[in-house]
Amino acid sequence: MKFENILADIDGFGRFQIMIIVISFIGRFTLPCHFMLNNFVAAVPSHHCDISSLDDEGFFSSLSEKERLIVSIPVQEDGTPASCQMFAEPQYHLLLNSSNIIEVPTVPCQNGWVYDNTTFKSTLTSQWDLVCDKRGKNKATATIFFVGVMFGAVTFGSLSDRFGRRIMLLVSYVSGMLFAIASAFSTSYLMFAVLRFFTGFCITGIVIVSTVLSVEWVDIKHRKLVGVIDSLSWTFGNTVFAAIAYFVNDWRWLILSVTSPLILAIITWRWMPESARWLIANGKLKEAQMFLKKCAKMNRTEDSIQILNTETLATIVVTEKRDRTYSYLDLIRTPNIRKLALRTGVVWFCVATAFYGISFNLTGFGLNIYLTQFAYASIELPAKVAVYYLLDKIGRRRTEVGALLMTAACLGINIVIPKDMSVVRTVVSVLGKGCSAASFGTIVLYSSELYPTVIRQNGMGYNSFMARLGVAVAPLILLLDEVWKELPQVVLFSMAVLGGIVARALPETRNRCLPETIEDIETSGIEKSLEKSVEIK
Repeated sequence: MKFENILADIDGFGRFQIMIIVISFIGRFTLPCHFMLNNFVAAVPSHHCDISSLDDEGFFSSLSEKERLIVSIPVQEDGTPASCQMFAEPQYHLLLNSSNIIEVPTVPCQNGWVYDNTTFKSTLTSQWDLVCDKRGKNKATATIFFVGVMFGAVTFGSLSDRFGRRIMLLVSYVSGMLFAIASAFSTSYLMFAVLRFFTGFCITGIVIVSTVLSVEWVDIKHRKLVGVIDSLSWTFGNTVFAAIAYFVNDWRWLILSVTSPLILAIITWRWMPESARWLIANGKLKEAQMFLKKCAKMNRTEDSIQILNTETLATIVVTEKRDRTYSYLDLIRTPNIRKLALRTGVVWFCVATAFYGISFNLTGFGLNIYLTQFAYASIELPAKVAVYYLLDKIGRRRTEVGALLMTAACLGINIVIPKDMSVVRTVVSVLGKGCSAASFGTIVLYSSELYPTVIRQNGMGYNSFMARLGVAVAPLILLLDEVWKELPQVVLFSMAVLGGIVARALPETRNRCLPETIEDIETSGIEKSLEKSVEIK
């Protein structure tokens, strides 16, 4: 018997499943905010050297603020004061001829910096002077966070398959919130960096656990809806984050603001059920029976409760030992699972590299940072709505391959479009961003359907690790423009093409039952194991 048969009897998409989706949505809201947080908390406001120490000089103190800058700070090519240099001595002759600055000696800022707080009241940069020769620290903040996300994905994926989805979701909620709040009260940059690492480590468990938990409770027909809703929670979070960041422009309060929804997530967690699939696969039949009966009662299918006995549930998974502990080694032990892990890992890496490469390099809007953040998020909405219709119309595989190849096409077109055609380049870049968002939204659902229940979280944890590796690589690819201006676009184009080619080798999962055991995949091969599954119309 398949678990889908049980779901069909108790309604595989009723009020019980909607409750799970809503609770998951609440917890997932904070994730995109934290992923994009560095753009705001580590922003570098306009700044110049602090020249207040020169006020002791009589003539200097009588000058206006504009005149003080003219005689103390060299001017950059764009006409703004230099950020990191000042004249060794006030150059009073510049009051008569401000262009006469040839051979004037300069020195690094001697007494710190003065920051423009028009846009940001406070950032990490202004808090701890992370500018000029210290700017490397400022750029490293995001990398530190995503390294934590990378290792957290692997850890929570393994622990979730071992101890259960529900308990690890709570651990991720609580620990992620505590570390995030602690980072808002950091007293040094080193303390903040360490706490951001652990924040990323902990909150990544929310996305990989909640996605799998939702998918494992719904029937085949509605799996695509769950996948798209999960993906739209990311878009919604990014869009609302633009408004939050606009009104909360102090970095400490901004962190607290975007973390606060986790309090509600922790409160609502008590209604979150454990995955019945996981319980059955691990021999916890009485607990599975309890949650299935709750599902039947909430979905008003009490007439089916009598079939939910432990003897019936015991027939669902009978081909593998239930007392066995699964780990990441199971992703490479057997040939078909090994092929699956290799293919999905490459696709996730390519998808993430292309998506964040485009996101970090998307220019031409001419908007301020808040409107740009809103525009980036809004671009994803139509792409993900299109994915909802395409997943069943043409299938998961074709949607993923098509989205990646469209992304590659946009990147390739922008390589040949002249630089002075900024409007056209922007339109093509926006289209590429939308296609890459579609590929990301598809691969999350697609991968959760490919792996068997007993190692599904391990598989998703590994895939998430590969994606975060792609995130870490994306900024390095953009630095290649120093070698050749178009080289980053060429590399991103190649990544998207490679991802599309590898995705073509994955099996289709449309209208297929989820595989339950490793044996399901190994007995007849990846594709055949899914094809022989019972279809539920």
